Amino acid sequence: MHSGSCLCGAVRFEIAGALPPPDACHCSQCRKHSGHFFASTDVPRAALTIHGADKITWFRSSEKARRGFCSVCGSSLLWDPVDQNKHDWIGIAMGAFDTPTGTRLRIHIHVADKGDYYDIADDLPQNQH
Repeated sequence: MHSGSCLCGAVRFEIAGALPPPDACHCSQCRKHSGHFFASTDVPRAALTIHGADKITWFRSSEKARRGFCSVCGSSLLWDPVDQNKHDWIGIAMGAFDTPTGTRLRIHIHVADKGDYYDIADDLPQNQH
């Protein structure tokens, strides 16, 4: 079991089972949503329990996804594919976990769109798109 919350604690979550290795998305939308690149893990919807879901505000950021954040403190928490019939998972922000996750980043994605103020200095795979 893994647990986490937003900064103020109004939204808390639990995930049953192991966490898949996270990715780091460098697209401009993720950077604007999180303040830097967005590291998240994609978990099965059935494994996720959210407490305080009424405090999540959803913003449809593209045709493909909506982003969830705490309406009280503004913490970036979720990346949710719009077509849930095709996707049985939801992305959870790695920074929102309270406990050690036991995971490591597996890949950098959308690096062609990354900010010019930092370098990717590890040896992980990089997907340009």
